[in-house]
Amino acid sequence: MPELPEVESIARSLRRKIVGLRIAGIDCLWPKLLRGNPEELAALAGQTVVSVGRRGKHLLLECGDRVLVFHLKMTGRFLWSRPGKPRGRHVRLVVRFDGPSRELQFEDVRKFGFVRSVAAVELAACPELRPLGPEPFGIPADAFAARLRMRRGRIKSVLLDQAFVAGIGNIYADEMLFEAGIHPLMTASRLSRTRADRLWTAMRDVLGRAVAAGGSTIRDYRNADGEIGSFQDDHHVYGKGGQACPRCGSPVRRAVMGGRSSHYCARCQRR
Repeated sequence: MPELPEVESIARSLRRKIVGLRIAGIDCLWPKLLRGNPEELAALAGQTVVSVGRRGKHLLLECGDRVLVFHLKMTGRFLWSRPGKPRGRHVRLVVRFDGPSRELQFEDVRKFGFVRSVAAVELAACPELRPLGPEPFGIPADAFAARLRMRRGRIKSVLLDQAFVAGIGNIYADEMLFEAGIHPLMTASRLSRTRADRLWTAMRDVLGRAVAAGGSTIRDYRNADGEIGSFQDDHHVYGKGGQACPRCGSPVRRAVMGGRSSHYCARCQRR
């Protein structure tokens, strides 16, 4: 599933293409993709794309007085295609624009993604966005440490909880815990302030470098330009089970925690 760096990369690539374009219409080819009333999509015809942004793992297309909220889930991605060109069989939604410009297609092989159209003034109350915690780059170190003190769960599970901090998934949770030297099974509330600060710094550092690299392409992730990310080349532990830790040479361990795989070095990340 695309995480914060991948969605941010998609947003940046789309921003260069569609901001300022006027929507001619939207074709929803897979009705179950849409959350809400189909008439809310039809109301976007004639609106101009004002901005392309991100909230957590959600992509936001602001179009006049409405916002399209997308979640890519496992296999969702955007294609920038020429009108009239045959559409792939996994294309679920198409945004058509006025004039000779290309059309924006949303493709989703596994059909887990979704889109919702909401009024811009009601965006914060959107059911998918309302429960989200603060953004990793927006939360101060003091507030981050305070939120950790209130969580009794394992730190890996806490980082994956979108109500704690929005946008972090399995890949980057493993990488930032390794960088901070914290075992994924440690109880969040028991982290010292020093360790909490190390984790806050690692979170911003790992995500910042991943955004700059265009994200991580593990399977089929591409941005709207069709480009893959390169941060997978800088992964230290994620997907490295059995390989040597880049710091100490011990084997990287892989364990299933809460139904999710975790990768860590037992020597560098002592419990």
